[in-house]
Amino acid sequence: MRLVKAEFLKLLTTNVWWLFALGAFLTWVVTFAFNAIGAHFLLTQPQSTDVPPENAAEIAAASDQVFQAANLFTSGQFFGLMFVVLLGIVMVTNEFFHQTATTTFLTTPHRTSVISAKLGVASICGVLFWVVTTALNIPATMIFFSAENLPNHFGEWAVQRAILLNGVAYLLWGILGVGIGVLMRSQIAATVTAVLVYVLGTAVVGIVFTLLSDALNQDWINDAQYALPSIASSLMVSGTDVPGQPAFWVGAVILVAWAVVTGTLGTLITRRRDIS
Repeated sequence: MRLVKAEFLKLLTTNVWWLFALGAFLTWVVTFAFNAIGAHFLLTQPQSTDVPPENAAEIAAASDQVFQAANLFTSGQFFGLMFVVLLGIVMVTNEFFHQTATTTFLTTPHRTSVISAKLGVASICGVLFWVVTTALNIPATMIFFSAENLPNHFGEWAVQRAILLNGVAYLLWGILGVGIGVLMRSQIAATVTAVLVYVLGTAVVGIVFTLLSDALNQDWINDAQYALPSIASSLMVSGTDVPGQPAFWVGAVILVAWAVVTGTLGTLITRRRDIS
């Protein structure tokens, strides 16, 4: 517990946490506005009859009120997870950037305990990010559905499940951040790489896998993109099943696997690596 308190102290005595929190809030505002506009048109406009049958099923699923409710109640996930993973990265790379790693490991020679404390604090911070965004999402979504004269579906289990799994995603991404920070000790390299891979990689992978699936007429290629942590996270919070997509629990299993692998590798590498 002293190690956990020490990690919190290291984090709170820098500007990183509130800068990331501010960034998460600003991106949440933009994301919720974007989701609300999309939900307005999908829920109020009649479905077009000029779309192909395979796309019509996807549009019908996306126009479902429960699906849109789950999407709105979990708004801000994409960029929120990015800031959580960056926070986890910084918790590790700060030690090497400011050359305090030697002091840390000399004070506490049990490296597994140090990394475990970082994993714990990163997870807690991820949950706190989720709590704040959820506290913003719930009233904002209820106001939106009230303005649309539609039920908010907050009492639906599918919506509650999406909100809870969103919290699990935030927790697991904190662990992923620590794992990435151990693998790439350079703070600049780790943060820049994480942002580029997270933002651009997610978009590129989705497009490439979809095009390959259509060109080769192989559905499994399109499903393979859900092995990417960011896409698996979005799958976790889907309120209803969408045709052509795996079930929500598949995303949860994939993300847990990523967190376990990166957390374990991070601990093992730190125990053996020279810190000088």
